[in-house]
Amino acid sequence: MPLLEIKGLCKHFGGLQAVLDFDASIEPGEIVSLIGPNGAGKTTVFNLVTGLDRADSGEINFKGESIVRLPPHEITKRGIARTFQMLRVFPEMTVLENVMVAGQVQTRARLPSVVLRLPLARREEREMQEKAEELLGFFGDRLVGDRFDQPAIALSYANRRRLEIARAMATGAALLFLDEPCAGMNPHETIEMTQMIARLRDERGYTIFLIEHDMRVVGGISDRVIVQDHGKKIAEGSYEEVINNPEVVEAYLGRKAKDARAKSPVT
Repeated sequence: MPLLEIKGLCKHFGGLQAVLDFDASIEPGEIVSLIGPNGAGKTTVFNLVTGLDRADSGEINFKGESIVRLPPHEITKRGIARTFQMLRVFPEMTVLENVMVAGQVQTRARLPSVVLRLPLARREEREMQEKAEELLGFFGDRLVGDRFDQPAIALSYANRRRLEIARAMATGAALLFLDEPCAGMNPHETIEMTQMIARLRDERGYTIFLIEHDMRVVGGISDRVIVQDHGKKIAEGSYEEVINNPEVVEAYLGRKAKDARAKSPVT
């Protein structure tokens, strides 16, 4: 059974059809990339699955159960967490606090217990801190030690990206949605992030759904690639299969570029 199954997903905003009859499935342990030109509807798919937007029609099943009408926090509790193209960390909170806050989605203590510092709340706080420190250690020495107490705003851009992924991990998710995790990074940082995403699957067992424009990243780590254009899925398969698909070439380069390429001698 797929971990995530999407069938016939549709969403329009006014007269704009952002997503049209979109189908996808992700098996446990896969890394699947969603690619397409700007404005293809990729982030809208992410928003629909994670509850930030509500679908007009279609099915979204996670672990065999529908999550179509659930609010974002309930979807996160069930095991889907995401990052955003535009960073969403708490800049004035410390690195450790940022991760601990994300972990609260799985705690049992309620507000009165937290305010009164009752035993359950104190125990869960200790557990959250230990878990946060362990998760931050996954990123090597970049977010540990003295960095625990630094405000997130003091981190480099690349480390804030890593922190956002640590926050997603802290929710207890099984499936991570990563929206352009390599955006704005230099080539060295991109290589490191690509390797880290592979480690999330290989060492931590996460299933990953990824939006990314850098084809070196997509080709380097994807088990499958889904291509979207004008809201519709136009291709799916291995990286090699989709980049040689005529519809994909046309979507990225335009018909004239495709025709010119077809007339050019093979080198």
